[in-house]
Amino acid sequence: MWLTSSSIGRKLIMALTGVCLVLFVTFHALMNGVALFWPSAYNEVCLFLGANWYALIASAGLAALFILHIIYALWLTVQNRNARGSERYDVTSRPKQVEWASKNMLVLGIVVLAFLVLHLIQFWSKMQLAEICGFEVTDADGQTVPPAAGTWFLAMAFRNPLTLPVYLIGFIALWFHLTHGFWSMMQTVGWNNDTWMCRLKTIGNAWVSIVVALFIAQAIVFTVQAHRGTYNNCPALQEQYMEMAAHGKNTFTMAPAGECAPSRCASSECAPANCAATECAPANCAASCTENVNVIVNE
Repeated sequence: MWLTSSSIGRKLIMALTGVCLVLFVTFHALMNGVALFWPSAYNEVCLFLGANWYALIASAGLAALFILHIIYALWLTVQNRNARGSERYDVTSRPKQVEWASKNMLVLGIVVLAFLVLHLIQFWSKMQLAEICGFEVTDADGQTVPPAAGTWFLAMAFRNPLTLPVYLIGFIALWFHLTHGFWSMMQTVGWNNDTWMCRLKTIGNAWVSIVVALFIAQAIVFTVQAHRGTYNNCPALQEQYMEMAAHGKNTFTMAPAGECAPSRCASSECAPANCAATECAPANCAASCTENVNVIVNE
């Protein structure tokens, strides 16, 4: 088959998988952008994209595309180096702006891959994978976190002082990788004349720059909010966490800080186990208090 037997075919597969990954990165940036302005809506998005059949199919498809992209990238790199042998030659048609990225595309890809693995460990493995496998995830205080509590996982990840610098390095590598990949993709499909290449390169650079800038802004805001305790102390998010736990399979322990704990829920007439009931919903238990009270909701 010419897609696998020829260099052009392999480059075309690289281009097609690259387009899908660029679109996914764009979607991911927009989805995370919801957390900047409406954290509770972000949790609803995480709940919608949990262990549902459409999310699982999409995750499997993205994983296949990414693995295929990596395999063909390594294949083409080995093929090109074997073809050149020990000799290196100049390519005069390559734009100067992408020369460094072109020469270091494999290294950039490895950095992006390492960053992706870290991101999956911090979020996907504790959210969708935890929901699929049915295991519990706890935070540093030993509190069980519902799989759909996306903002809580943001707090857990970005409280770590190393998370922000590592993410910034990953985003910079992603910018170089995607800007060169966009140019290379257009060349592969034949849009490499002087007029269209210049236009498409400008569009690609602008697109990737906006997406990466949004990622960087999100990482900075998430870090600030995590250290302020916003995602754990916000009353609206606390109520949302309790609702997730009440309808989930996990035991949920929460100690609100600063804000009022549901003092009524600590009384015998409204035991913690009944706090999810209609007559004693979390919203009806939000009486004022002067000290923190642990709230435990069991299914």
